[in-house]
Amino acid sequence: MITVGLTGGIACGKSTVASFLRAQGVPVLDLDEVAREVVAPGTPALAEIAARWPAVVQAGQLDRKALGAIVMAAPGERRALEAITHPRIWAAMEAWIAAQQAPAVVVEAALMVETGSWRRYDHLIVVSCSPEVQRARLQAREGFDAATTERWLASQLPLADKEELATVVIRNDGDEAALATATATAWATILERGAPAARSR
Repeated sequence: MITVGLTGGIACGKSTVASFLRAQGVPVLDLDEVAREVVAPGTPALAEIAARWPAVVQAGQLDRKALGAIVMAAPGERRALEAITHPRIWAAMEAWIAAQQAPAVVVEAALMVETGSWRRYDHLIVVSCSPEVQRARLQAREGFDAATTERWLASQLPLADKEELATVVIRNDGDEAALATATATAWATILERGAPAARSR
């Protein structure tokens, strides 16, 4: 089975590419959704978070913004959170992959390159677009002003850095029909290359 990571810059169309792949019958796991599930009410991970940061869990619910502010401000706190959540996320992902009956599967995540988890997969697809298109989409989607948009973009790794690691880059500067075509072409390339015997990590 070929394992494929799917990521991209904010507002570049990663989720749309994932939906196109699902429509083709490709199993796709949204790892960001898994990350939310492992800290759902009543989970062991949420109990551990509450024990370390009591203020971010109220009435059994996680205040994501409050926790995010804590871990963004201190690398040590971020690593502590990752020690709680990451083993559970990876276990859920591995179980999901093992349950699939398909020649190839896709795992989608926003911060795959930033966390280094792209190395877990045989191939990496990066969805990218021009900076101008990215800014316009982000402003339209979120209602951001220009200054807020720039802050969000500055908080992300440059798209060029992600593209350098990709097996295939899907450019998304046009409409959805063009993106659907680009997605089909990229997927055919992945299947043609197959699972590498050894990949440079």
